[in-house]
Amino acid sequence: MFALLDAIPRVRGRGRGRPRSKPKTVYADRAYEFPVFRRRMRRRGIQPKIAKRGAPHGSGLGKVRYVVERTFAWLHGMRRLRIRYERRADIHEAFLNLGVCVIALRHVIRLC
Repeated sequence: MFALLDAIPRVRGRGRGRPRSKPKTVYADRAYEFPVFRRRMRRRGIQPKIAKRGAPHGSGLGKVRYVVERTFAWLHGMRRLRIRYERRADIHEAFLNLGVCVIALRHVIRLC
């Protein structure tokens, strides 16, 4: 998880100054609710938003976190991406890009 956080490229913001190289907050589920994870994220200047173990559901974190899981479910709905048939990574990445374009097109059509 921390290798992924460290690999995030700089993102140009709307304001002036240097671009951000890390997110302000990270949302995670109860599986990451350990003091070690929280300390490491705070050390990097990231505010952890992790659901507490044993706390009742409905904390509101799911509204943000489930967006990614729902997008993965949409991508897995496309047969070619559900099982990776391609041996070459560049071809698989091309199909992923096509899948994301199809998802975006569906949303644009629904909005219009």
